[in-house]
Amino acid sequence: MAIIKWDPLGNIATLQDRINKLFDDSFPHHAHDNEEVPLCAWTPSVDIYETDQGVVIAADLPGVNKEDVVVEVKDNMMTISGGRSGDPEHCATNYYRRERICGNFHRSFTLHAMVLPEQIKAKFKNGVLTVEIPKPVEETPRQISVDIE
Repeated sequence: MAIIKWDPLGNIATLQDRINKLFDDSFPHHAHDNEEVPLCAWTPSVDIYETDQGVVIAADLPGVNKEDVVVEVKDNMMTISGGRSGDPEHCATNYYRRERICGNFHRSFTLHAMVLPEQIKAKFKNGVLTVEIPKPVEETPRQISVDIE
C-alpha cells in the first residue's frame, strides 16, 4: 500500500465553488450595471440555439402574462424584461415554504451583428417566449475604381 501525503489545501478550490453555489442558490441576488435588484427578482432560464434561418432564444416564463413581457432591441443589445406577481390571496406570513420567485426580471443578450429590429419575431405560448432573430444579410464587398492623376 502506497502512503500519500495529506495536503489540507488540495481541495480548497472545489470547496469554495460548492460554498459559492450554495449561497447563490439560497440567496438569489443579481446586480446589473451597479444597480441593486431586490431579492425577489428572478432570472428566467433560456435556451439559445442556431437554425438555418438565424438564432432562437426560448425563455421559460411560467405564470407571466403576455402583456407583461417586453422585448427591446437597441445598439446590438436585445433585452427581455417583465414581471410575475405573487398570489395576492395568500399573505406571505401564512407560507410554510415559498420557492416560486415573484418580481421583475431582466435578461440582456448581445447580438453579434446588426439586425433590423423589425425582422425579429417573438411568440408567447404556454409560458415560453420564443424570439427568432434572423441571420443578417452579409454585405458583399464593393470595388471602387480610383482615378490616378
